[in-house]
Amino acid sequence: MKNRPWIRIILSAALACTGLSAGAQSYPSKPITMVVPFPPGGVADTVGRPVAEAMSRHLKQSIVVENKGGAGGGIGMAQVAKSKADGYTVLMSLSSLVVLPEADKILQRAPLFQVNQLKSIARFTADPTVLVVRADSPWKTYAEFMAYVKTNPGKISFGSSGNYGTMHVPMEQLKAATSTFMLHVPYTGAGPAVLSLLSGQIEALSTGPASVKQHIASGRLRALAHWGEGRLASMPDVPSLKELGVPIQYSQWSGLFVPADTPAAVVDSLRQAARFAAEDPRAVAALTASGTSFMYQDAAEFDRFVQNDAKAMSALVTRIGKVD
Repeated sequence: MKNRPWIRIILSAALACTGLSAGAQSYPSKPITMVVPFPPGGVADTVGRPVAEAMSRHLKQSIVVENKGGAGGGIGMAQVAKSKADGYTVLMSLSSLVVLPEADKILQRAPLFQVNQLKSIARFTADPTVLVVRADSPWKTYAEFMAYVKTNPGKISFGSSGNYGTMHVPMEQLKAATSTFMLHVPYTGAGPAVLSLLSGQIEALSTGPASVKQHIASGRLRALAHWGEGRLASMPDVPSLKELGVPIQYSQWSGLFVPADTPAAVVDSLRQAARFAAEDPRAVAALTASGTSFMYQDAAEFDRFVQNDAKAMSALVTRIGKVD
């Protein structure tokens, strides 16, 4: 062995390969952190918790949800994008993922992260946002609301999860399409924005059905319109904006991501767990109760979807331009 260093090299390489293979096969060997880049109560949190619970049963390892709000979701997204690519830190994101880097360009600041720093695992939901007001407001219909907005520019304030987030972009679309002005009030997430609407600090907002269905059912909020096609199964009496003559659409999707360099074997394990969650009766029931449902896409299909959405949102953010 002393005179044969090449044998030691071969043996070392073989042992290293064996170790890597064993590491991939044993994944996960410790708890996984699922970063939700918004406070509790929003769509990402509502989807993330039942998905995490179902995935943990499949992987036979706990998945701990960590809410990391700030910068419209950018802080939590950047945390995962820059984390160790070992599968133990995953991201449950919303569609603002593809908007925020483009918004940073408009604002001429260094982006917190880039989309290509993350790898797609699966899409879980894709809902149009819903325009809601308090049930005790004077507006019973979208037409009544818009009539007031047009004759009282700047007197209506709407909340969002942050500049260029999934609650802000659709309202900017609506303002542009109707040539109106409403005051934007950003919060750290959908949960705080909804609470602000309920308490009367703002007059309206646009968010995913899962964030507001319970408040609509309890009679505290009223849905006036949504940004989708046709009628929603969870809100069959609520018209789409297209149906009302406003030709705009917006979808708030949720999906799972990992750092881009995560090993293929780990990615495959997470993909299988994500598919299990999307078909799990307990997770399905939880999402249905919240006002949404699974619209599952596996990694390859979801990755194409993300790339196409990124292009569309880049054009939209450019049209919106710089906002305060």
